[in-house]
Amino acid sequence: MRTADEYAAAARENFLAGYNCAQSVLLAFAGEIGETPERALRLASPLGAGMGRLRQVCGALSAAFLVEGALRGYADPADAEAKAALYARVQDLAHRFEGEMGSILCGDLLGPGASTSPVPEARTPAYYAKRPCLKCIECGARLAAGILSPKKAEET
Repeated sequence: MRTADEYAAAARENFLAGYNCAQSVLLAFAGEIGETPERALRLASPLGAGMGRLRQVCGALSAAFLVEGALRGYADPADAEAKAALYARVQDLAHRFEGEMGSILCGDLLGPGASTSPVPEARTPAYYAKRPCLKCIECGARLAAGILSPKKAEET
């Protein structure tokens, strides 16, 4: 298994290759959650830019939630204990992300003037320079790595 830093680096490379924030993180974990790369990319595709460029919950964090659900989610709707335990873990992930990044919302992370147009911006050096997205992606990937191995994630 890779280290949290290796997952973060893979997610970063994915983003720099043109994938959205959610795709970048989930693709780094595709094998670990039993998905093909193409299926992981499709599953995460609507979550980029805070859910379809609505600037809501950061896609990198949303992908960490998907890793949590794939590995430790519940399937029985009557299992209230499993549901509560999952929601507690999701809230913990969100609080940890917020503690490191300052918010879980894409619009807050990008700052005033973040466009909600459905048309994505061109990926230029200026695009990357003005955004915290790479840091968010690395944070989301490290959190997701902790789901695979909580003890190892604390060491990195």
